[in-house]
Amino acid sequence: MKCFIEPAERIKGRLTAPADKSVSHRAAIFAAMADEPVLITNYLQADDTLSTLAAIEQLGALVERRSEGLMIRGVGLRNAQPPARPIDVGNAGTLIRILPGWLAGQDGSSFELDGDESIRRRPIDRIAEPLRLMGAGVEASEGRFAPFTVAGARLQGIDYAMPVASAQVKSCVALAALCAEGSTTITEPGASRDHSERLLAQAGVKISRQGNQLTIWPTDELTLPERIAIPSDPSSAAFLITAAVLVPSSRLLIEDCSVNWTRSGFIEIARRMGAVIITDLEQQPEDGVIPQHEPLSDIDVTAGPLKPTTVSPHEVPLAVDELPLVALLACFAEGETRIEGAGELRLKESDRIAAVVAALSALGAQVEATEDGVIVNGHGSLRGGQVDAAGDHRIAMLAVVAGLASQEGVEVVGVEAASISYPTFLEDIAALR
Repeated sequence: MKCFIEPAERIKGRLTAPADKSVSHRAAIFAAMADEPVLITNYLQADDTLSTLAAIEQLGALVERRSEGLMIRGVGLRNAQPPARPIDVGNAGTLIRILPGWLAGQDGSSFELDGDESIRRRPIDRIAEPLRLMGAGVEASEGRFAPFTVAGARLQGIDYAMPVASAQVKSCVALAALCAEGSTTITEPGASRDHSERLLAQAGVKISRQGNQLTIWPTDELTLPERIAIPSDPSSAAFLITAAVLVPSSRLLIEDCSVNWTRSGFIEIARRMGAVIITDLEQQPEDGVIPQHEPLSDIDVTAGPLKPTTVSPHEVPLAVDELPLVALLACFAEGETRIEGAGELRLKESDRIAAVVAALSALGAQVEATEDGVIVNGHGSLRGGQVDAAGDHRIAMLAVVAGLASQEGVEVVGVEAASISYPTFLEDIAALR
């Protein structure tokens, strides 16, 4: 599907961003692992998260759709039912990396996972390595791709140093740790999203953090709260924020959005570039403290001039999904902006470094790819043109925002990909013009 996005005179109004995709995935999986029913409110109704609901139903969980939310009746920590056919994750990279952690602890059972063409290009060796070290069997196509099989086993706790900061890999190992003998310690090279840790703490799991080390002890059951409320998604909100920063005379209020400190990297970078964004970001907790809830705040955004910056490798994990937007902001700043240490972007729904460079170049930007990042020489504006999203939801939304701020508008090919994470994106943008 194609649509043409005309330049906007301004972005103005208030809205609530859609439910958080990362938390929705995790809440559904954790509820499937629990012994008692859990009501999930504000669950994201998008392609990726619907794949997660279908997956847990294949594993034996019951999902009842009620007016107030989703009632999920789980099967318990060690009672996932091997389905008759492969688990289809669709395009959900979070699902295919986190779910195997639970499946690895199902002693004597085997599970096959597969997905769409994009998923089949995304390597799973980062989860396969620690799961094998814990005792599970993982057999993948060509050694590292979907479709792949997880053979559950009696797992052993391990000390695992992650080569790259990744919340998905961390979560996978943490779920496997729940069914292991002995504790498991995960050492991260840098901070990453902590939604799984917060849910584990809510579920009564013994878990502790000291510096960059997270230790999880096994448990007999998960005791989640009766109700879990999904916050608004800061990654989805980031597209709205970018539009309001770039389109002159704009003023936007995003209400009740998650300001979890592990998701605030984009706002910190945008502020450094000169963006006027007023909000109450969560501060990093002290050692040993794992918050149990997601913090919320309004986000007030005003258009304004920008300056270039350098995004260093240690900033990448806390802004990885929003880095394409940093590149877009850089087009409107005078001078050179560099994004470094972001090789992880090459392993997303597309090679997102190449996709961002292709998209922005097509719109008249001076941008080039490096091995692990992007260099943008901004000139204060963007001409416009055509962008093919090629199935990547974040490239589709990037192109829409670019069209709003461009001189001539942008034709977006494959704009329907936005529904993977933000089904009402075009409607929300239209309401703010």
